[in-house]
Amino acid sequence: MPGESAAEVVTTDGIQGLLLERLNILDLMTRDSLPPLTSLSHFMFRFCVLVFFGFITSVVSAAESTRPNVLLICVDDLKPTLGCYGDVVAKTPHIDTLAARGLRFDAAYCNQAVCSPSRNSLLTGLRPETIGIYDLPTHFRFGAPDAITLPQHFIKQGYQAQGLGKILHVGHGNIDDQKSWSVPSWHPKTAGYLNQENVAAIRPDSQGKKRGPATEIGVGGDLDYADGQIATETIERLKAASARKEQPFFIATGFMKPHLPFVAPKKYWDLYDPANLPLPPTKKAPKGAPSYAPTTGGELKNYSDMGDNFPPDESTTRHLIHGYYAATSYMDSQVGRVLDSLQQLGLADNTIVVLWGDHGWHLGDHGMWCKHTNYEQATRIPLIVAAPDGRRGESTTAMIETVDIYPTLTELACIEKPAHLDGRSFAPVVSGAESTTRAYVTHVYPRGNRLGRAIRDARYRMVQWKAHGQADVTAEFELYDYQNDPTETVNIADKQPEIVTAMQKLLATHGEAQPQFKQGKLEGAKTATKTSPAKRKKVDRNLAFQKRDLDKDGFLSFDEFMLNQPDPEAAPKRFPVFDRNADGKLSVDEYVNTK
Repeated sequence: MPGESAAEVVTTDGIQGLLLERLNILDLMTRDSLPPLTSLSHFMFRFCVLVFFGFITSVVSAAESTRPNVLLICVDDLKPTLGCYGDVVAKTPHIDTLAARGLRFDAAYCNQAVCSPSRNSLLTGLRPETIGIYDLPTHFRFGAPDAITLPQHFIKQGYQAQGLGKILHVGHGNIDDQKSWSVPSWHPKTAGYLNQENVAAIRPDSQGKKRGPATEIGVGGDLDYADGQIATETIERLKAASARKEQPFFIATGFMKPHLPFVAPKKYWDLYDPANLPLPPTKKAPKGAPSYAPTTGGELKNYSDMGDNFPPDESTTRHLIHGYYAATSYMDSQVGRVLDSLQQLGLADNTIVVLWGDHGWHLGDHGMWCKHTNYEQATRIPLIVAAPDGRRGESTTAMIETVDIYPTLTELACIEKPAHLDGRSFAPVVSGAESTTRAYVTHVYPRGNRLGRAIRDARYRMVQWKAHGQADVTAEFELYDYQNDPTETVNIADKQPEIVTAMQKLLATHGEAQPQFKQGKLEGAKTATKTSPAKRKKVDRNLAFQKRDLDKDGFLSFDEFMLNQPDPEAAPKRFPVFDRNADGKLSVDEYVNTK
């Protein structure tokens, strides 16, 4: 039942053992303390006890079979540009409907405003500064090799966990996490662009990645883009899960829009009049902020039609904002398909639904584009929780971090949470038992050798910038008062040092942040020494094996094999060549000595 710990939930086996024990005791009492029973009466006595046992067992079994399912909907680059969040322009009827049957969190924040670390926080319940990973390429298991991820923990509790679309960040040399799923995760295979003129405009960006234009008014339909295919596959998985009534499911579905490029079928563009779209209220970085604190918008610059028009002029700004809204509406429609299926399959009443945006996005405010900052537009996220026994059609100002979702889902599902999570459960807020969980949230963003560590409470945000291991006196600070300056126009750290000092003391209670984890320095890895060319290849491959063997089981799974491959498109073809005994994993001998 909601609110019970795992230790308080009596299992069927426990009840069976208890009843059998009592039955044996009663038998002894019958023989030793009571008048002798006839064989018939003794039989009837035992029969009645066993019938009672069968009734209790069936009740507990039914309770176990109705454990709540979990549908976790992750959305890439989604800020709260949603109708349910008060955006009068946004056309998002399906997410608005979800909010009407759930609880909307108005003060939810990511732990770092970039894809991979934010998703690491969601799945591990650990902040980036705990893991020591702030970049895109480094797999979270380098910094936390023993982490039990959120879906992995549900698997241990008897759930089937499936991942579809973008859950963990796969790309930039990073890979998925095989341990987190009951079956291999699923990813759509579709082109990013449909219009031939946009396909023709694809070219390598500054990092060698092929990119086309930043937007596309698509000639195709919903199913021609990735999010339509993700929704279709999710619906199929829900149908299959509905047939497995004896096993609850944990399905994580990751939609890819409104992430760049802003592509969507034309009908979603047609929902908006460009003349009525909101333009950024301020176009300058906060006065007095460190020069390195704002983002340079490098992600957007890399698209093939942006190089000579950055920062974008007003016409381009309006078009990009149009594209963001169109892509959001397209994604919303796919969310609606999934939620409709959940309802039609009769699963909605026993499924916890969470909709989460991995971070916010700058749409030209402060002259900034993309995420990659500690400012409000990049760090505030949409979060909606619709639980079977939770609050409906309400909102809350309870402050929430992404790391809080892990322990919350375990409590809502009445399963024990792992120890040592950074997050705090906000399940009591969902149920209405409490109004808040935290007095403030924390988040980070790195700039070169500095790490900006932020504390945001109901009124202020303080950011401390300093290099790892350096004394606090070397730090630079930002402070913003959202009561008097909601759009962050002026850094007032110098004007209110007492607020900075108070928030700095709170930050100190979290300990020193871990530095960025350097791949190749896992425990047990040896430094290569100069040796003859004949031996160098073998030594290097042994080192490579050790670096990839994250769980130290002496074998490489496919995911571990794919870590940091210089040619990730061609590398999968080599795995079966190395896997000489075809057991799905590589031994040291197979990896090192296969020619």
